[in-house]
Amino acid sequence: MTRKRKILLIYTGGTIGMVKDYTSKALKAFDFSQILENIPELKQLDCEIASVSFEEPIDSSNMNTEYYVQIAEMIEHNYEKYDGFVVLTGSDTMSYISSAISFMLEYLTKPVIFTGSQLPIGYLRTDAKENLITSIEIASAYKDELPVVSEVCLYFEYKLYRANRTTKLSAEQFEAFASMNYPPLAESGVHLNFNKDLLEVPTHNKKLIVRKNLCSDIAILKLFPGISLGVVESVLNIKNIKGIILETYGAGNAPSNKGFIKLISNAIGKGIYIVNVTQCVGGSVLPGHYETSSQLKQIGVIDAKDMTTESALAKLMYLLGIGIEKEEFSLYYEQSLRGEITNK
Repeated sequence: MTRKRKILLIYTGGTIGMVKDYTSKALKAFDFSQILENIPELKQLDCEIASVSFEEPIDSSNMNTEYYVQIAEMIEHNYEKYDGFVVLTGSDTMSYISSAISFMLEYLTKPVIFTGSQLPIGYLRTDAKENLITSIEIASAYKDELPVVSEVCLYFEYKLYRANRTTKLSAEQFEAFASMNYPPLAESGVHLNFNKDLLEVPTHNKKLIVRKNLCSDIAILKLFPGISLGVVESVLNIKNIKGIILETYGAGNAPSNKGFIKLISNAIGKGIYIVNVTQCVGGSVLPGHYETSSQLKQIGVIDAKDMTTESALAKLMYLLGIGIEKEEFSLYYEQSLRGEITNK
């Protein structure tokens, strides 16, 4: 007889955890220790559900690397006791948070599913219940005593995505997230269908390593037509800056004027890592495809390929935190570590 799977809910804050106080009409935090009483539908799932929460639920806009470490440690401390994890956060920064966690959890062999909602769990028309129920169902899905999913994912509005492939596209639609460069890992309809060929294959003979040292001395520089060299220079000269995500046009194109190229080249010469990410929501950086990107390639700008900005940022934090040697940094950055890059 197959034993019931144990699932841990980790609540950090966000819309999904709010209910309306019908006396005051104000929203207040939901008590997840009473989740089965408040959402009786969960009793129909063939698993045991426990919960743990941040002492003070926080809005996702206040997320930072210290909270990333808290989430990772909650998983680490409970890793042997539970078969799967569902992490509830605010949706506004969920792609950033879940991307970071995907890099922090090395040799992960269990499901970690991020979810949230656009409306609070106590609202009549909420999307919270379906997102929560299906996320728990996914986290508890096992076959031949092994989890069906063993990576960090994001579930929202009937679709399961690889977390480090996602971007939030809408503040109003229930279908808030998209994964433009990688198909959904599962789709929920009448049946829950997994696209098993797309799932990461875990390494079962390794013990989980939790990387807690993240470097936040980085910045995003988004190019726009007419951007002044003074703006570029000021970002590149931020005190203690170690890495820059350079959001370029189209397939990785940037101004080709000598002043711009010299500023980027000088920054690289000072040991700052510059990563080329397309500001398009879909597609890939193709260094050298156009003349306006070939110079970036020549001076040593790192190619993010088809990574999202959120994932590129998280990966930069992670690799800088590990302390990869300069000679090997580009090599590690430009290869897929957690399925964040499409192997072509």
